[in-house]
Amino acid sequence: MGADKRVRMSAEQRREQLVGVARSVFAERGYEAATVEEIAERAGVSKPVLYQHFGGKEGVYAVVVDREVRTLTASIGTAFESERPRQVAEAAAEAFLTYVEEREEGFRVLLRDAPIGITGGSFASVITAVAERAERSLVAGFSERGFDAEAAPMYAVMLVGAVALVGEWWLEHPGLGRDEVVAHVMNLLWLGLRGLTPDPLEGRS
Repeated sequence: MGADKRVRMSAEQRREQLVGVARSVFAERGYEAATVEEIAERAGVSKPVLYQHFGGKEGVYAVVVDREVRTLTASIGTAFESERPRQVAEAAAEAFLTYVEEREEGFRVLLRDAPIGITGGSFASVITAVAERAERSLVAGFSERGFDAEAAPMYAVMLVGAVALVGEWWLEHPGLGRDEVVAHVMNLLWLGLRGLTPDPLEGRS
């Protein structure tokens, strides 16, 4: 019974295991409260093993966040291949909420504040990265309809930010199915986009 029960893995397998365990710990506790000791204990390894692979907590956190950002932006990126604005909006909302559903722990990590000194890990930076993709689609559509194309980046942030916040809300209200949530999102976003006026200040008192 006293035999060492640690599973022997290749270096790559061990690295993948540590990333998965660290993601769970960061999702539960946040970066500041998470410890190298807990990550190592859950993974069934000694602390030096984690330091060997990542150099410490900051190193493994950076890998976790980078992978989640890449996964999210890649899944949403395909939504912008369509030339029809409604399809773009619907596909982007579907992709974002699919990510939330399938990678809840990763999404929770992104929602938390990044530690000082680590760039690209904040939720705001993720929203910005995705919004930049949406912006390219909106610029063309704005120009065709006589809108000020310079306003497209602002609308892109509004759209992506709205879906992201709905995703955060959905984590705590899982009773609704993904398709139903997407339908509600589109009910607001598409009706709003379709009813945009070139001059939003016109008619204001």
